[in-house]
Amino acid sequence: MPDANNLSITEADALMRAGKLTAVQLAEACLARVNAREAEVRAWVHVNADEVLAQARAADREPRRSALHGIPVGIKDIIDVAGMPAEYGSPIYAGHKAQTDAACVAAFKKAGALIMGKTVTTEFAMRHPNKTRNPLNLAHTPGGSSSGSAAGVADGMMPLALGTQTGGSVLRPSSYCGVVGFKPTFNIINRVGVKPNSESLDTVGLIARCVEDIALALPAITECAAPVVAAVSAPRIALCRAFEWKDAEPASVAAVEAAAAVLSRAGAKVTQIQLPPAFDAMSDAHAAINDYEAFRALSHEIRTAPEKLSPSLRPRLPRWAARTVAQYTEAQQNVADCQRLLRDVFRDVDAFLVPSAPGEAPLGLDSTGEAIFNRVWTALHVPAITLPGHTGPKGLPVGVQLVGAFGDDYALLATAAWAQPRLR
Repeated sequence: MPDANNLSITEADALMRAGKLTAVQLAEACLARVNAREAEVRAWVHVNADEVLAQARAADREPRRSALHGIPVGIKDIIDVAGMPAEYGSPIYAGHKAQTDAACVAAFKKAGALIMGKTVTTEFAMRHPNKTRNPLNLAHTPGGSSSGSAAGVADGMMPLALGTQTGGSVLRPSSYCGVVGFKPTFNIINRVGVKPNSESLDTVGLIARCVEDIALALPAITECAAPVVAAVSAPRIALCRAFEWKDAEPASVAAVEAAAAVLSRAGAKVTQIQLPPAFDAMSDAHAAINDYEAFRALSHEIRTAPEKLSPSLRPRLPRWAARTVAQYTEAQQNVADCQRLLRDVFRDVDAFLVPSAPGEAPLGLDSTGEAIFNRVWTALHVPAITLPGHTGPKGLPVGVQLVGAFGDDYALLATAAWAQPRLR
């Protein structure tokens, strides 16, 4: 089955259960795609065909453990996989290998997933670009910091990948590459074994090609059964023009407004919402928390190998170091206040509709774009998902973002699953 690499997890699982597809066949198709495209896309730090096929043969000898049994998964290279490179996108860790599995990787192994390899990350999952290109146009960035994960899924190298988000590092590259990126509620996916960036913000996320695949992967990685969620027929969606709306490019404005119109015609109750004034300080609060925590998370690297930090990271260190405890605690209080306000807002709304990114993937590989439409929701710890469907003037995808209430991940996924086919 040479085109098996383009199957969704849902489709592959059904074929495997029917005896029409094996884990080896799926792995071989994904590896063939890697062989055909990796020299151009550059999504991987490590992928070893012998390792992958050995896992696949073992999976085929066992009863199916879950819908992820025999499904190849890419792992962002700030997430540890025992015996595989763990270089974190930095020359400081060149040749370093992890000794143990991150908790999320261990959960996927328990579910029977195939750990295909390590995908490219920006330096410490921050801003300095790495080698990955956008598979839809190699002259453009794939976004970051989960660059290889988004590019690999978009190019058919694997159906599922892990990323992480501290600002917009799952949703933005997913938007740029035209796939589905999901940042769950903060901490429902365990972060042990993930290289820290900002402990109050870092969130492990999932990247796939359809919402249904995210819904299959989430209970496996959390090791918690999915709750029963009522079928969605007329979701309440609020178009929100907060947080840097003025910086949205025409393509992103068009994507959001077109999505609002399409979903309204399909039966959604679409309204517009203006958040209380307290939310105006949230972008600054995210910056203060990120600066304060990132400086301390990199204490070892700053002290022992400052010359190996990138030229884009080093100039930011004085600002990070200047953040005070008072600024940090004030920012945390601002977040807590807005989290309380948000609970009231979500009593009448199922999801916010907002941009996923400023626009199409920028031209060039010197930048991974801006997280201005993601970082506030990351700071608020609420689930968010980006859905493809719109195309900008350069022919590249422009996603839209749905944001849900804290802890209502499966309700958001149900709304997104209703919305995705209508946005195509």
